[in-house]
Amino acid sequence: MITEDMRTTFRQQGYLVVPGVLTPREVAVGRKVVAAMLAKQPPAEGHTGPHFIFRQFGDQGHPLLDFFSQTKIEELARQLLRGGLGIQRPEGVQVATTVPPWPHRPGGPHVDGLTPTEPDGRPGTFTLLAGAWLTDHTSPGRGNLWLWPGTHLRFGRYLAERGADALSRVEDMAPGPYPKIELGDPVQAVGPAGSVIFAHYLLAHNIGDHAGSADDEGRETLYYRLQADGHRDRWQEAVTAPLSEFA
Repeated sequence: MITEDMRTTFRQQGYLVVPGVLTPREVAVGRKVVAAMLAKQPPAEGHTGPHFIFRQFGDQGHPLLDFFSQTKIEELARQLLRGGLGIQRPEGVQVATTVPPWPHRPGGPHVDGLTPTEPDGRPGTFTLLAGAWLTDHTSPGRGNLWLWPGTHLRFGRYLAERGADALSRVEDMAPGPYPKIELGDPVQAVGPAGSVIFAHYLLAHNIGDHAGSADDEGRETLYYRLQADGHRDRWQEAVTAPLSEFA
């Protein structure tokens, strides 16, 4: 259950790590599905670092859509939203893995969904990123997500001053893309396998290093990009008033 203190943390920091969302059995189920997907789309021989698989669900569904529906991810995400808003069926999933060793420090953050845009030209905004950790992130340097706390609010002010369409002017936000705002110091999200991280769409983030050896377990995370009911119709408000969809 999401408490009021957790909502406050999310509003202020732009992210929240909730441990124990997935049961050990659910973690095992998720890892089995990921293993089958990696068997079909493995990283190249000798590859180290990130390896991603993207799947759109479509009408036929997918085992990782079933995984989302059968766990508590949707319920907890909904509890972060303001009253009366639900979560739409996710359109797809990103399987994010990191093969060690990968001594990488991100040079800066990015925001998702801008390149390419959606077919109608709308930037690919959403409400909330939900990341289900299938492997352990208790210590930093294990492929942990890097985050810049509070940047969702500063990015929102940037867009409120320039208009929501400034989100599409990627040339003004290079590199990244992310605008030239005060970032502050980054942190690495930590927690055990079975945790879920929720992050605001505008929050500055990027993938970090994996300091393990070639014999160590790689990082496995499932990312769902979640939209609140009606988000597409009010996306301009959602990015210029970044807490408008949240409790």
